[in-house]
Parts: sequence; C-alpha cells; structure tokens
Amino acid sequence: MAKYDPLRTYLQRQRTDRVELSFREIENLIGYMLPKAALSDGWWSAPEGVSPKGVQHAAWTSAGFSALKTAGERVVFRR
Repeated sequence: MAKYDPLRTYLQRQRTDRVELSFREIENLIGYMLPKAALSDGWWSAPEGVSPKGVQHAAWTSAGFSALKTAGERVVFRR
C-alpha cells in the first residue's frame, strides 16, 4: 500500500464535490506526518498547464479530485 492510499480511499467514498480537511485530519488518515513541503501551495497543486507529480498528487487525482491549500493548514479537494 502506498503512503497516500488511505487518503485516496477516503476521498473516493465522499459523496460531495468539495471536501475540506486540515493537515492533522490528513495525517490521521495516512498515519504519517505530512512533510514540511506540504506548507507550500505547490505541493498540493501544480501551476496551470503543468502535470502534477508525486505520489500525493496521484492519490487525489486517481480519486477524481484536485487539491488547493487554503489559509493555515487546510486543504480543499474538489471533483
């Protein structure tokens, strides 16, 4: 199982088009602390026209979501 698979599974089970989670909630799902790089907006979403890279991106994109870091340590996932 990949590190972010529990997040993918969680998102796949959601019935809404928007899911907002705190870093702590994500960490509880995956069982690990997020890396310091997660504080950067770019860790969550790639600039327009650029394909996202990384195992974290694969988790939410395979669940049909994009991610956007918002104020503080919160992330909004949208279908």
